Amino acid sequence: MGVFKMLDENNKAHEIKRLTTPLTIKDSKAYGDGGKLLNCSETLSDVRFVVEPTPGILSDNEILQYAPESKAACEVRLKRGAGKISDVLFLHESIPWIFAFYYVVLLSLSIIVVFGGNKLLMFVLLLLFVIPLVYLYLIFNVNRYPKKAIKQSKKAQRNIKDESRTEVIHDAGLDSLKGYEKEINNLKTLFDIKEGVVRDLIKKRFEPPQITYDKFIAIIDKSHKMFYNQAESALNIIHLAVEDTPRVQNEIENKIEAMKKIINQIEELTNELVININDDHTTEEVNNLIDDMENLIGSVKEY
Repeated sequence: MGVFKMLDENNKAHEIKRLTTPLTIKDSKAYGDGGKLLNCSETLSDVRFVVEPTPGILSDNEILQYAPESKAACEVRLKRGAGKISDVLFLHESIPWIFAFYYVVLLSLSIIVVFGGNKLLMFVLLLLFVIPLVYLYLIFNVNRYPKKAIKQSKKAQRNIKDESRTEVIHDAGLDSLKGYEKEINNLKTLFDIKEGVVRDLIKKRFEPPQITYDKFIAIIDKSHKMFYNQAESALNIIHLAVEDTPRVQNEIENKIEAMKKIINQIEELTNELVININDDHTTEEVNNLIDDMENLIGSVKEY
């Protein structure tokens, strides 16, 4: 739980910094945080450069606070029934230009059809005039957005219920052991992050093909296999245990402890590789860590 919370907070802080960093204007172009070029959004009455929030990081209230001029904020306002026509225009900024071109072409054709006197074609033209107007009414009717959001919310809740029925077996087990399951899943997430970092560092430090590279990657592969063996074994105990006893808890805690030790060893190796990233030779500290990881894997097998 602590790992997820820390990752969420870091992502949120980075996102808020990205959204609130003042834009840099150069040669009629706008650049956001990190020098990223921003697209220009243009409506009938407004031209603006807007940094859009990354989906899934900020809550609706945070989007309104830190990116009030964004399209995401327009969607939030419309969903809550507080949106305006200007929000709809910004969300569908290309509609006025498309419709202007459409009706110019249609009016040109209608002149030819009217003078031709073909009633069927005149009826078809009338439909072509009316149908886009119905579409415009649906798009610009701000009252429909809250109803649509409610329907989507109800549909999402039904989908969650359906998924939960198909995954009942994964929810099996004693409630008193569910805290261990959450901790294990958090450790798996943390391990995946640290494993990815250390693999990248090894590749930079010992560009393949090299014997040293193969040696380091082999120990990471072993660590990965051992880590997930411990995780799956602990989860099996959690899901299959029929009674919460000290022995059951002890077995789970031993496996979690082994998982933590593997993560710590990966982290120590990462730190040493960062410190010695530009050395031409493998340092004694790094070699010692590899030996320690080998010993740890050997000892974990005895658990």
